Parts: sequence; C-alpha cells; structure tokens
Amino acid sequence: MSHNVIASIYEARVITWAKARAAPLKVVVENEAYAPKDGETYLRAFTLPADTASNTLGGDHRLYTGVFQVSIVTPSGKYRGPAGALADEIARLFPLYERNTKNGLTVVILTPPDQGPGILGDTTYTVPVSFQYRADTD
Repeated sequence: MSHNVIASIYEARVITWAKARAAPLKVVVENEAYAPKDGETYLRAFTLPADTASNTLGGDHRLYTGVFQVSIVTPSGKYRGPAGALADEIARLFPLYERNTKNGLTVVILTPPDQGPGILGDTTYTVPVSFQYRADTD
C-alpha cells in the first residue's frame, strides 16, 4: 500500500537527521515498542492517512493524502525545554512542495510543517509538528 511507502520516505528522513545531530535523538516509529530513559527527549514519527480516492471514471487513478507528524517528547516541568528549537529544525527538513520518489511513487508536501499545541502528560511534554502530503498514481 502506498501509505506505507510514504511513511517510509518521511521516517527515513527524520531518522537520518536525528542520528546525525551533535546530540542524537531516538526516533520511535509507528508500532515500535520503546521505553525511554528518565528525562530523555525523543521523537515519535507516524503518518495519519486519509481515505484513498480515485479521480477517474476508469478507476485507474489513486490519490493518497494524509498527515505526517513528528511528536517531540521532552521531560515535563521545564517550560518548552528543547521542543521549540527541535520543532524549527524538523520544519526545515520538509520544505513546502518538495517531491520525493520511492518505488515509482512521488509524494508532495502540501503544507508547511506546523507546530501544534503542547500536550502535558504526567512526566512528559509533547509538541507535535505536522504537514499534509499528497501522492497520485496512474
């Protein structure tokens, strides 16, 4: 399914960037078990696929849309901590209208990456950064 290809494109970008940082970050992808260390900052990356559509009467076209999100998980109680700066770094990874191709599928970033409101947990503070994507097949 093409949503899986799209997820692999964007996850690979985040994982490569996170490993190359001066202070590397763990990236947890969808359905990966992970037990963070106390006080650790890490990332969670996943796609939120929308319904697959077809824009032709012959049914030979597929339209894949959705949202890719990276959640920055930091320790709570330290204002925003590193979350704001990390959100800016992540946003720079995904330029508006950038095209990426894998396995013959080209996906386009439709909206600028946007930082959502912080989510306060018992021991964590999570800041989501997300953008919309689109891919068409014939």
